[in-house]
Amino acid sequence: MEPGGDRFEPAKGERTMSRGFVAQYAAEAAMQTTGVAALSPGGLAGFKEALGVEHEGKGVAVVYHDENEDLVTLHIYPVIWFGSIVPEVAWAVQERVKADVERFTGLSVEAVHVHVVGIRSREEAPT
Repeated sequence: MEPGGDRFEPAKGERTMSRGFVAQYAAEAAMQTTGVAALSPGGLAGFKEALGVEHEGKGVAVVYHDENEDLVTLHIYPVIWFGSIVPEVAWAVQERVKADVERFTGLSVEAVHVHVVGIRSREEAPT
């Protein structure tokens, strides 16, 4: 806090939002996209889950840029419903995730990389 002030100013280099917070917005946006059946943990998140460590924003990885902490790159790991046109679903995920994360967090999204990890039939859907 500033001396005598009541405003909090983060120290230089201190993140104003956690990766988990941003990942949750991205995950919600991806799951609301038509054609997405689920999100699957990718990379480090999958490894953490295998060890029993809870991971926020399952199926999403958030990368902050060192030179600009208001700029992020997102990696989304969706499972797509069988019969969906994969490139169209991936494009829709990119657009929706970018728009929602920018709108709700105030961050700038440099890129949304969609890594389709599987296809699910309707018969496999949980009841």
